[in-house]
Amino acid sequence: MTTANIGIVAHVDAGKTSLTERILFETHVIDAIGRVDQGNTQTDSLDLEKRRGITIKASVVSFFIQDKTLNKTLKINLIDTPGHADFIAEVERSFSVLDAAILVISAVEGIQAQTKFLMSLLTKLGIPMIIFINKIDRSGAQSHTLVKHIKEKLAESVLPLYTPENLGIKQAFIVENSFSYAKNPAFMEECIGLLALNDEAFLEAYVNEEQVAEEQVKEALKSQVRDARLYPIFFGSAMTGIGVAELLAGVATFFSENPKSADGPLSGVVFKIEKEASGEKIAYVRVFSGSLHVREYVPVSRKTSESEVETHTDKVKKLHVFWEGKTLQSSSVEAGEFCKVWGLKDIKIGDVVGEWSGSIKDLHFVAPQMEARIEARHQEQSHQLYQALLELSEEDPLVKVLQDTFHHEIYLRLFGEVQKEVVETMLQENYGLDVQFSETRVVCIERPAGTGQALEEMGKGGNPFYATVGFRVEPAPPGSGISYRLEVKLGALPLAFHRAIEETVYETLQQGLYGWEVTDIAVVVTHTAYSSPVSTAADFRNLVPLVVMEALSQAGTGVYEPLNQFELSAPVHAISQAMFRLSALKASVERPILRGETFLLTGTLPVATTEEFKRSLHSFTEGEGIFLTRPSGFRQIEDAFPTRKRADFNPLNRKDYMLHILHTY
Repeated sequence: MTTANIGIVAHVDAGKTSLTERILFETHVIDAIGRVDQGNTQTDSLDLEKRRGITIKASVVSFFIQDKTLNKTLKINLIDTPGHADFIAEVERSFSVLDAAILVISAVEGIQAQTKFLMSLLTKLGIPMIIFINKIDRSGAQSHTLVKHIKEKLAESVLPLYTPENLGIKQAFIVENSFSYAKNPAFMEECIGLLALNDEAFLEAYVNEEQVAEEQVKEALKSQVRDARLYPIFFGSAMTGIGVAELLAGVATFFSENPKSADGPLSGVVFKIEKEASGEKIAYVRVFSGSLHVREYVPVSRKTSESEVETHTDKVKKLHVFWEGKTLQSSSVEAGEFCKVWGLKDIKIGDVVGEWSGSIKDLHFVAPQMEARIEARHQEQSHQLYQALLELSEEDPLVKVLQDTFHHEIYLRLFGEVQKEVVETMLQENYGLDVQFSETRVVCIERPAGTGQALEEMGKGGNPFYATVGFRVEPAPPGSGISYRLEVKLGALPLAFHRAIEETVYETLQQGLYGWEVTDIAVVVTHTAYSSPVSTAADFRNLVPLVVMEALSQAGTGVYEPLNQFELSAPVHAISQAMFRLSALKASVERPILRGETFLLTGTLPVATTEEFKRSLHSFTEGEGIFLTRPSGFRQIEDAFPTRKRADFNPLNRKDYMLHILHTY
């Protein structure tokens, strides 16, 4: 039996979860179709998802379909992913384990910002895809115009395999475009023309006006869809079921060949984590090769940096596989499957179970660029709140929790306001915690402006510590982080002292001259000395912040705000208004390009003003604007810039710092 792991992805409200329900009904997994607005769907299982009518966590459900052409059964593990931009990290993690995808587009709303982002990510990863145009029975539905927009804005290599009729009414239906020169010559011409773009044999036949056999066209189409070079378009309605049977037949036709390495070494990846009421972790694993067995010990690897991997071993206690809307206990899981694994105690999303392999996609997730202070309304629950947030961050590693022990405050790094509301509700319902947030702000960074050098020697200049340390700091290339190296002999100091110096440098640079994290900096250790046997690692840990910050003060730092690179598609009548608004929000705009009836505008925009522009877009473009953003580095703030209060006894204030250290030393 062949297994294919397929994701359903879409912009919010395109009908993705409704389509999942309809598919489960058509494949006899469920007896009645749930509705998003009634909160009784199969995949939106969280109470919060049911109430809000949005998908927050990716969920897995399986069903079976028949591949009639090959006369075999195909098992589908289907992932229903979030559609809202605030939960894009959940979507990206799901993409890393997919064999194929169904991209849902509303026939009424058309292409939206998230649609374009999802399409670009799927094509970048080379994931085969079917496009399903939903809601053809709704008033305002479009087909020919929408297909034209898809070719202009998403991908040129798309081919509608059906033609919708009676658009916009309940009696809408679809007609198959026949692979027949006699019955549908225009469709065959279009099909061969698209196939010729990626196939030299077809191109030669096309140029020489030779007729290609109909079966040859069908086989070439299957091949190019599976290779993610061409994307078929299906039409239908998740609410009425129009076109869903045809969509499932398309899934069987195009996605039934899933290569897997059952005989190879075990290689799988963790893409989701849940917790039982007892606190035990359940890891969702995609097995790419080999097999998992109950009661066996498996290596678990985790990247700690770009070049370092740490590995430990855990014992598999229990396995479940997905089976027709449920999960069944199993003694083993073969390659190509999704499964739930119990027993992996120290497990995180992105961990590799077994060996690393070429099938594992190395996705680089962009960190959240906004933060907000969060506090319990009842102060005595502060510690409980921190522990609860740490648990939530394990399920979503891009929700970063920061604890300011100096001011007894907790900060949360986030993607947006909706995510903040969801966290607040989950804390209330799952942990009984009533919380409140401060206003969300962007997270800036500091970079050194020049070179600085500082030295503290034992017994000199009021240095009370049995340690000598000298540093030179200087700018490093953008994106390089913190570069640390020695200009002293490694053996001149005990290794434990070297380790204390390096760790404290990294800790100190979490807060620069203005409170933001310092990055793109080279730190060079120029001097070290100690006195045996009285010197301790604590002497170096206490002294390093003074020396690092003195060198940084000499160098100076600039404060940089995060930027988004944007792409705006807007109708001709709205382009001048768009450029005016973007300019007012401190955007850098490139020359607009006219494509058909729309202008394409690109440039960069501060993250701090991006949401303001998004909110105004619908009104001045009359709903026709598509605004797509992605993180694009940082830009120095030349005028007044924000500062962040320090979360320590400030080593920039030597007197206060020394009073604290010597009092506790």
